[in-house]
Amino acid sequence: MQIDLTGKTALVTGSTEGIGYAIARQLAKAGADTIINGRSEDKTGRAVERLKGEGITGSMTGVAANLSTAEGCKALVAKVPHADILINNAGIFQPIDFFDADDEVWDRHWQVNVMSAVRLSRAYLPGMQKLNWGRVIFLASESGFNIPVEMIHYGVSKTADIAVARGLAKRMAGTGVTVNSVLPGPTLSEGVQAMLAGEQQKTGLPIEDLAAAFVKQYRSTSIIQRAASVEEVANLVTYLASPLASATTGASVRVDGGVIDTL
Repeated sequence: MQIDLTGKTALVTGSTEGIGYAIARQLAKAGADTIINGRSEDKTGRAVERLKGEGITGSMTGVAANLSTAEGCKALVAKVPHADILINNAGIFQPIDFFDADDEVWDRHWQVNVMSAVRLSRAYLPGMQKLNWGRVIFLASESGFNIPVEMIHYGVSKTADIAVARGLAKRMAGTGVTVNSVLPGPTLSEGVQAMLAGEQQKTGLPIEDLAAAFVKQYRSTSIIQRAASVEEVANLVTYLASPLASATTGASVRVDGGVIDTL
C-alpha cells in the first residue's frame, strides 16, 4: 500500500512539535505541499528547518498564526487561501481540578481546541467541496469519551471536536470530501514529556518508563500498557488524509492503545 499525496496542499495546525510535527513530516514524505503552523515566527521557522534537516525534500512552508482568536484564524486563511487537507491538530491541555478551573480556563480550551477547528473548517471546506475532493481531520482524544477527572474542561472540548467532525461529515454528504476525528490515547509528545520532567529528574528513569507507569496508573484500561509514539498517531492520520480512505467519513477512529473500554 503506497500513499501518494503529490499535488495536494496540506495544512497542519499546531505542527511545530509533537503529534502535529510528526503528521506534517509524514504528509510531506508522502508528497504533499505541507504548511507548518505555530504561534511564533521563530518556532515555526525552526520546525521547517528541522524537517529539511531530516532530509525531507517536499515543499514546506511555515505560517505563524495564533489560532486561539478569530483574527489569528483569519490571518492564517489570508496567507493560505486553499487547502486540500486540513489537519485540525492545534490544542492545549492543563490538568486542573474542576473547582479550580475558572471561566478563563474553560474559555481558553474551548477557543484553541474547538473554535480554531470550527473556524478553519468553515473557511476551507467550501473550496474542497468545489473541487469535489478534500480531507478534514480533527485531532480529538480518547478523553472525549473517557472524560478525565483531572481535566474535565479538556475532555469536554474533545467531545465537542468529535461531534463537530461527525456533523461536518454529514454536511459534506455526497461529495468527495471526508471529515473524521482521530482519538489518540496517552502519547509521548513534548507536552507529556514536560509533564513528566519533574518525575524524571527525581528518579532518573527513562521517559518511556515513566510514561508507561503513568498509563498504567491513570489509563489502566490501556491494552498496550504504554504511551504511543507520535509516529504511530501520524501513521493513522496520514492514511485518513489519503485517497485510500475515501469510504471512511464521519468516523471517530481510535489510536488509543485500547484505552476506551467499549466495542
